[in-house]
Formats: sequence, C-alpha cells, structure tokens
Amino acid sequence: MSGHSKWSTIKRKKGANDAQRAKIFTKIAREILVAVKAGGPDPDNNSSLKDAISKARAANMPNDNINRTISKAAGAGADDNYESVTYEGYGPAGVAVIVNTLTDNRNRTAANVRHYFDKFGGNMGTTGCVSFMFDEKGVIVIENDGIDEDEITMDALEAGADDIQVEAECIEITTAPADFHTVRDALEGKYTLSSAEISMVPQTMTELTDPDQIKMMSRMLEHMEDDDDVQDVYHNWDMPEDLE
Repeated sequence: MSGHSKWSTIKRKKGANDAQRAKIFTKIAREILVAVKAGGPDPDNNSSLKDAISKARAANMPNDNINRTISKAAGAGADDNYESVTYEGYGPAGVAVIVNTLTDNRNRTAANVRHYFDKFGGNMGTTGCVSFMFDEKGVIVIENDGIDEDEITMDALEAGADDIQVEAECIEITTAPADFHTVRDALEGKYTLSSAEISMVPQTMTELTDPDQIKMMSRMLEHMEDDDDVQDVYHNWDMPEDLE
C-alpha cells in the first residue's frame, strides 16, 4: 500500500482493468452516482465528485460514460440508493484488512465480506479493530517513464506534498488529506497520474512467509476486489513483488 507495495497493487489493478473493464467502470460509476446525489453535479463545487472523476480518468473510463453517469445521477429518475459501509478484520497471520463498500443491501454485503474473511483463513472484526494501524493520506502515483526527479520533487513540494518516493517504476507522492486536491490538481496538468486517491496507508507492514498463507491472502484479496459492492481494500501485507 505504501512504497513499493503500493505500485504492486497499482500494477495488479491495471491488469484487472484490461480483464474486467466493465466491472471497474461499474464500481466507479457507483461512486460518481453517490457523489452527485450528496453534493450535486458540478465537480468544481463537489470534491467527492471531482475525486471520482479523477479515478475514472485514471482507469481510462470514456468521458461519455462519465458524463452519462453524472446526468443520470442528477436526473429525477435516479432511484439508486447506496450507503457507504466499512468493514475491518484480519487475514492469515493477523494481516490487517479494511474493506470499503457502497451497497444497496447491507445484509448481503456484510455476509459476503464475512464469508471472504472466513473462507481464506481470516476473521471479520469490529469497527476500529485495525483502522488504528493505518493513517489516512492522499496518495498520488505517477509511472516513472524518465521523469526528472528534481523537477517533480520541486513541483510536488511546492504544491504542498508531504513526501516523495522515487523508484525505478513509479513515483509515489503522499499528502495530508486536506492538501490532496491541491497537490493532485497541480500535478495532473503536467504529469499522467496512474492513481490518485485518499487512502488508508499502513503504519507497519506484515510479511507472510508460509506459501499457504500467501496463497490464502492473495485469494482473499481477489475475491474481495471482485465483489460488486466492494470499492477499496486496504491491507498491511507486504506483498511479494513476483505475485502479479
């Protein structure tokens, strides 16, 4: 989730975009719908909608799809009602897991998430059982295609970023949540963002060495991320780089 493991997650999501583009677009459309209903259809006056649109563009969602979803959500006929529900628990060997969902059926979603925890060697806990192990931060990832390190560092810091990590494959920029939009907007016009979102960043990472636990943890994440109601899954597993 932070450092090299964040880029591993981005790479895996990119693969999922190619294989399951329709599912990814459906999840983003749900975020757009909820954001419009809560704050209106103008992204300049609705930061949640602006975030959802940014995520849609990073996933290569066509502008027609984005605009159509906004229009549908703003229309009188839009009767979809979703609520945001967060679940917490533990994976194999105590790996901390946070699951953010948007659901129109809380009972169905809770049962599914609990099933994923139980099936793959974990257990769902109570609210707050693992969230204290994470910090809420803005995380911006830019693919490193030969970007000048000094230039992007200066651009990010001048915009208000807290930290910049430059690696061979990516550049990861972290911000305070309050500064995220300012930093993202400043960089978005100059660089191509692979990902930009408010994330739960783990304070420490947990390594798994048992092959069975690695397999179970990987399967748990796959099932959670494939669930239509699940929007984001955060964890503190130090994923092996060759897992993709």
